[in-house]
Amino acid sequence: MSGPAWVAYAQIYVESADNSAGLGECFGGQRNGLCGAAVPGMLFLITGMHTGDVGFTVELHDEMPSVEYSAEEVVEASYRPIGDAVLMTWAGDGGSWPLDLEPQVDYRVRYSAWGMGAGHQAGPPMDGEPLVDRYLLQFWPARPAPDRVVKETSGQAAYWHKVAREQPTPAQFAELKQEKARQAEEQRVAERAAAWGGALPSERIEGATFGRELSALDRALVDVLEQTDAQTLRSMARWAARRACEQAGYGGNERTAGVLDRMDRGADWLETLNGPPRPVEPGTEQRTTVHRFVTRQHGWFDDRDAFDNTTTVVSATFNEDAFKAAVETIWLATGPFEDKARLLAELRERFLTSPAL
Repeated sequence: MSGPAWVAYAQIYVESADNSAGLGECFGGQRNGLCGAAVPGMLFLITGMHTGDVGFTVELHDEMPSVEYSAEEVVEASYRPIGDAVLMTWAGDGGSWPLDLEPQVDYRVRYSAWGMGAGHQAGPPMDGEPLVDRYLLQFWPARPAPDRVVKETSGQAAYWHKVAREQPTPAQFAELKQEKARQAEEQRVAERAAAWGGALPSERIEGATFGRELSALDRALVDVLEQTDAQTLRSMARWAARRACEQAGYGGNERTAGVLDRMDRGADWLETLNGPPRPVEPGTEQRTTVHRFVTRQHGWFDDRDAFDNTTTVVSATFNEDAFKAAVETIWLATGPFEDKARLLAELRERFLTSPAL
């Protein structure tokens, strides 16, 4: 390509993979600070102009071309495209140009600049004004070799060369990345543990409805529930369901009392909620009962009908997994308690007699 190219933040790039990296990493371990080639598949190119159009030309040669000795700044580096190479403006806002480079082939790249210092001092060229600085990017096949500064004349180029030499090496960057990833993982694990009451959940706890909520409230209790036998867990769930209804003031509700009594007698779920089926009179054909399940917001709500809250908390006791039944029911049962810990203290006193529990 040859023509004006829009730059921002004094940057333009060659990319051949989805592995964009920052300035420091691209120049890590290099001598030159104008053509960063430390990240595989990418070139990070510095211009004098901060924001605006610059002259830009890209050339591909079969062999090393002669150095343009009129250029004020000249640097070289090695480059190997990972995929299809493209000259890219910052964030792609100013356009892009595909480059005819073969993927996985080693090239030498020479980056030459004219007017870099003046471009740094100038504002963006207005329409019709000549471009202040221009750049030539040349590629040719060559074995990898260290980058080098061929020519340096401006203070702006000297500044960027100094910046490059102060960056960590690629190996140091890799260590920094690993350390940053390790710290991020530690933070993620710590935050996850905090959300589960101070420790990471087992698969069983994580799989229980409201396991995280009850763990955040009292993780020690959840850990004890996980080690409790199924019969005791069922008893805990039924007790918690009844205690929630008592706390909510449903004691005088005939419908609620019937549901709780049938639950405690061991009736199945349908009979517990609906009562025993009506007897079929002699000579009457048996009718098939169709049950319709209505999806509703799951939880205990103070402004909801007493029967709805009762059926919600009682239904939780019927979970096939006794542990899940206990966790879900106990959490739902804390709903009518202003101090949720009060219910858990009563449960401990009734079912968990060990002082350590």
